[in-house]
Amino acid sequence: MPNSSFTPKTAVAIEGENFLINGVPTHEGRSFRGNSIEGLMLNSRMANAMWDDENEFTRHLWAYAENDRWRADRNTDELIDMLPIYQSKGLDCIDINLQGASPLGYYRSDEEGLADLRQRIHAVHPDATDEQIWEGVPNVESQPWISGAFTASGELKPAFMDRTARIIEAADNLGMVLCLGYFYFGQDERLADENAVKAAVDNATRWVLNQGYTNVLIEINNEADVPRYEHEILCPPRVHELIERAAAIEVDGKRLLISTSFTRRMVPTDAVIAASDYILLHGNGMHDTPQLTKRVIDTRASESFRGQPIFFNEDDHFDFENGDNNFAAALEQRAGWGYFDPGPGAGGAAAYGDYEVGYQNPPINWTINTQRKESFFWFLSEVTGK
Repeated sequence: MPNSSFTPKTAVAIEGENFLINGVPTHEGRSFRGNSIEGLMLNSRMANAMWDDENEFTRHLWAYAENDRWRADRNTDELIDMLPIYQSKGLDCIDINLQGASPLGYYRSDEEGLADLRQRIHAVHPDATDEQIWEGVPNVESQPWISGAFTASGELKPAFMDRTARIIEAADNLGMVLCLGYFYFGQDERLADENAVKAAVDNATRWVLNQGYTNVLIEINNEADVPRYEHEILCPPRVHELIERAAAIEVDGKRLLISTSFTRRMVPTDAVIAASDYILLHGNGMHDTPQLTKRVIDTRASESFRGQPIFFNEDDHFDFENGDNNFAAALEQRAGWGYFDPGPGAGGAAAYGDYEVGYQNPPINWTINTQRKESFFWFLSEVTGK
């Protein structure tokens, strides 16, 4: 049954190629550099907003320096405190994920990366074996931390969902949208099998609907085309099955708007485009704006495309002071754009968090405290007129 204690203030909808919030197109009547931005979804990837780590051997890696431990509730509360500031700059949406994202930027399980990780773990747990550190995953190629909201059978973890609820409700109160991802390729192997993946989709989708949330978009998985997913149903040939599955779930005649994201590697499949309510692209690795422009054009050229709205919900390219940047190029193609700041990991490197740079690697400083963050929010304000 729906949550009778929550009364939503914010409802996201789609009309043609436009996103609407409470029946009004986003950025209604606004243009930037001669291009209409009405109906576009301007967003920022903050996937680890409710992140935690249940692995006793890696949890210390994310400690806040002043108290020498990691606190998941502090991380979430500090993000929530910043939402009014983000919204005041014109941000429509933040992107979060129930399995989080890599806490080490572009984590690499190569020889050098593993040696560094082991050294940091053994500094606190000198007798820990690889079998203990990587328990529950196939091998040391996998991410050892345990950061997801799902049990092995696909049930929801209450503490994780409580943090998720607090973020969604805070955003709802501000008129903001949440793009809620379910799966991440660093953590999907924590689910026992395909039935567990399906159960996770069912449970998470029903949870959002039963809570009465109307400001939530769903992203089935982050970058379906990354060749590290363990479950075939999360990969390009079959992920549309999960989009269709989630879209078929209704509570009181209401359903959610569903999609999934792809990297620069490929245009979303025709089956994914056909099943999706909106299209999610990523700009990472697109080092010049013509690549990004072509990706939007090629997506719209799909035989399955029917005029859905498009937005990038991850791109680690900046240069906002330069007129030719990925954000501006996306707007020229009437596609929304999403800021992704992994700190020094931008461009493809691994990086540990330092409670200063970026919005990815815990411990995360969610304030606008670096030149890169300031530059993004300055440009966002220029775009939106806020």
